[in-house]
Amino acid sequence: MSPRPAPDRTRLRAAARRPARLTPEEAEERALLLRLCSLLLQYPDAELATARPVFTTTVQALPPSPSAGQLAAFTAWFTDQEPQELERHYVETFDLRRRSSLYLTYYLHGDTRRRGMALLALAQRYRAAGWESDGGELPDHLPVVLEFAALAGHRAGEAPLRQHRRGLELIQHALTDAGSPYRHVLAALLALLPPPTEADLAAVAELAAQGPPQEDVGLDPYGAGEFAPPGTFVPPHPAPPTLMPPLSPPEGMPSFSPPEGLR
Repeated sequence: MSPRPAPDRTRLRAAARRPARLTPEEAEERALLLRLCSLLLQYPDAELATARPVFTTTVQALPPSPSAGQLAAFTAWFTDQEPQELERHYVETFDLRRRSSLYLTYYLHGDTRRRGMALLALAQRYRAAGWESDGGELPDHLPVVLEFAALAGHRAGEAPLRQHRRGLELIQHALTDAGSPYRHVLAALLALLPPPTEADLAAVAELAAQGPPQEDVGLDPYGAGEFAPPGTFVPPHPAPPTLMPPLSPPEGMPSFSPPEGLR
């Protein structure tokens, strides 16, 4: 009897990380979790602050899971804060600290030409799924990526999240180091994704120590300005509505409001 061939470890690892098929109920619950993460990572304007009791009720009604537990921890803090404090904390956390920026391609490519190509590829992915990106917020802004994942489905919709797993890990580490309650929202998201590999963890440690790639000469990777780095972008006029219908939110929850360019 011939010896049994050794397993192909690369194929086994790929199979282990491949998204599993979900039942309709599981897909619906997952989409709601992603959508909650998307909404809770948006700037806490008056509409979002007013909806805080609805967020709390919705999270409390979720089936028990690591993601639901993390979102419950966040909404407990979120509901208890004054609106002005929420706005201040959000700006300090996401707008003034590059380590916790919500622009995912920055962690993978830094301010290089490759980042411009990655932004264009992401915008084309949205367009192929029925979203028209015509400027406005960058397509790699995490709330936008999360809403696309919720709308487009478990496999294709979540592909950008899986691609940028290392950046998400770095954001989570930065939020934890800063003691920000937003770490719970990132933890809820990461609990939905395949576990990080040893290579992922090593790359995150290197990113944390050295920062993303830099390119100082001849930069013009953002086309006509529609994909400029944070702080340099001037939004154009609002684009037409998206072609993809929005999810129906629980009663009282604000509908997702994509930044200009995905509306």
